[in-house]
Amino acid sequence: MDRPLSGLPAATVVAAVKANWADFYAHVGRAPTAELSIGPSLSWLLTDVPDPFLNVVFRTDLPSDGLTEIVDGALRHFRSRHIARLSWWADSSGADPGHHLLSRGLTFHSSGTAMATDLRSVADTVPTPAGLVVVPVEDRTTLQPWVQVMSVGFGIPKEAEGRLLELFSSVAVEPPLQTYLALLDGRPVATSQLFVGAGAAGIYNVTCLPDARGRGIGAAVTRAPLQEARRQGCDLAILQASRLGYPVYRRLGFHDYGRIGTYQFVSNERS
Repeated sequence: MDRPLSGLPAATVVAAVKANWADFYAHVGRAPTAELSIGPSLSWLLTDVPDPFLNVVFRTDLPSDGLTEIVDGALRHFRSRHIARLSWWADSSGADPGHHLLSRGLTFHSSGTAMATDLRSVADTVPTPAGLVVVPVEDRTTLQPWVQVMSVGFGIPKEAEGRLLELFSSVAVEPPLQTYLALLDGRPVATSQLFVGAGAAGIYNVTCLPDARGRGIGAAVTRAPLQEARRQGCDLAILQASRLGYPVYRRLGFHDYGRIGTYQFVSNERS
């Protein structure tokens, strides 16, 4: 792991990361097409979009007695909802469900890196290609190209774009969630989101079209929500980095706080 932020213990940063994610999922769960369940043992977000980031068990506090029944009941429910892809956070409180999840067909993945930065240290400018602008998404009309770019960037099937649009249309353009679209010479090429909650600014859904990568666009579409978070008075920014995004975030000043483990469920049904 990388060095912690100055003046903040690593455990404090990690707790803020988890709390921000949980609040983000709770916000998305307000969408009419989503299912949000906050329970004493498990909390999850389910959507009809076949993406493991948008179908997730994000908080667990499992008792040793009855663990099998709780886990099996949740998995039966997910299958009854025809959830195509789902992730179950591996780091949890209470009893560890890992053995039960593996024995029921889920697989363990080290899916990303928890990163954080002090917003006061983020550069005011980053090199960007000529003709690039980053604009806030303010209505359904501008949300549609955002959805199209996000779907390509994250490998969401094209036939699910309409469901993704419906999911985010009621939650993506109102605080505490703000959505950004990068345009290169007028063409939509990259996406990001800012969620302010639990004492941190969370950066979500950063992606870039494959033919536009390696040109500084990812850094620019990430810096825009960071600047807005700083304007709102936030000091701490957090995100989950993929292998492709990791070097971009390092250059922006983010530090590494460890890998994020999840158990992954993939259905054989067509989405």
